This record gives sequence, structure tokens and C-alpha cells, in this order.
Amino acid sequence: MRRQEISDAVSPLGWRLVLGAVYTEVLTPDLAAAVAVATVVAEVAGPQAQGHLNLDRVVMRLRSADGVTAHDIALARRISAALAERGAATAPGDVSVQAIEVAIDAIDIPAVRPFWKAVTGYVDEAGPSDLSGGLVDPAGRGPALWFQQMDVPRPQRNRIHLDVDVPHDQAAARIEAALAAGGVLLSERAAPAFWVLADAEGNEVCVCTWQGRD
Repeated sequence: MRRQEISDAVSPLGWRLVLGAVYTEVLTPDLAAAVAVATVVAEVAGPQAQGHLNLDRVVMRLRSADGVTAHDIALARRISAALAERGAATAPGDVSVQAIEVAIDAIDIPAVRPFWKAVTGYVDEAGPSDLSGGLVDPAGRGPALWFQQMDVPRPQRNRIHLDVDVPHDQAAARIEAALAAGGVLLSERAAPAFWVLADAEGNEVCVCTWQGRD
């Protein structure tokens, strides 16, 4: 499925497409309510959710080994509907629904990628996403690693930077907050896929969305 199709299908449900998966958040007043939400999700999802649904602090992440599929979107619809019947709304949240990438600049990616795979214990990204040959934490906890192709060395520029993948409708606010905090916008040439910002000392970060990538 194309990114636009995925986003159009899940956004009205309160889910957002971020770095090749769809996420949502359910706010609960206490632990008991969170357990109740998790119980509803498990019942609605059923055994077929294995390999598709991750649930952490009632922050849900849906994707399969093949990326976001029609099955994942149907499951998002069922989960959102079942929770709505019980007075709990799925929503993209504020900071919970995002993904962090560490981007490593390299001239010879095949020469450096195996090192990072070995030293981190990460695995190859399975299925389509915005990582394009990246590495991911098999436990789903650490930030993804992505390798950016360089043509010539740039010794005066930091060689590793962060990519912060946010819901497409939160990018502007995140950038505005970063600029207000002393950041500088270096480039918006690739927007809305990503904007390049830097802190007061020139350390760079990209704010990324799924848009502009299909």
C-alpha cells in the first residue's frame, strides 16, 4: 500500500503513520483502566495480531513483516471502534507517537553497516519502510539506525545525526518549538519528507514525516 493510502485510511481513526508503522495512544486515568484497554485490544485483535500489533503503555504500533497491510488497517479500525464503545479514544498523542533514527553518514555503506549491526546487536529492517536498508532493535526499544550515502568526506560536519520521525500533522509544531528553543532551520528543500535543523553549535537533526516519499 502507498503511504498516502495508509495515512488516509488510519488518520480519521486517531492513528498516524510514522516510519513505516501506524501508531496510536489511549490516555487512561490509572493502571486498572490501562489494563482494561489492553484487554479490549487483545480480545479484538485475536491471535492473528501476532506479528502485527505491539502494545506498550497503551501506545499501540501496527505493522507486519511486509509493512503496513490491509490487515493492519482493518485491525486499527476494529480496535478504535471497540475502544470507542467503551469510552476510550485512540489518538496520535503528543510525544508517544514518534520514532527516533540515528543517521550515520558513510561513503562506503557496505563497509560500515556490518560493524554497526554487530556492535548494536540490531537486525535488518524487514519489509518496506522509510529506513531503506536500515537496522532496527529486535526488541523494538532502541532507535533505528539509517545510513546516509555521502559522495565525499565532510570532516568539519558531524557524521552522525538524529532523525525524529513525527506524525505529519505535528511536524510544523515540532519545528516551531525547536526554533523557539534556539535552533536554526538549515534546509527545507526536501520538505515535507524532512527538514534539517541545527542547535546553536551546528549539531544537526532532521524532523521527518512519511509525506513526499511515495
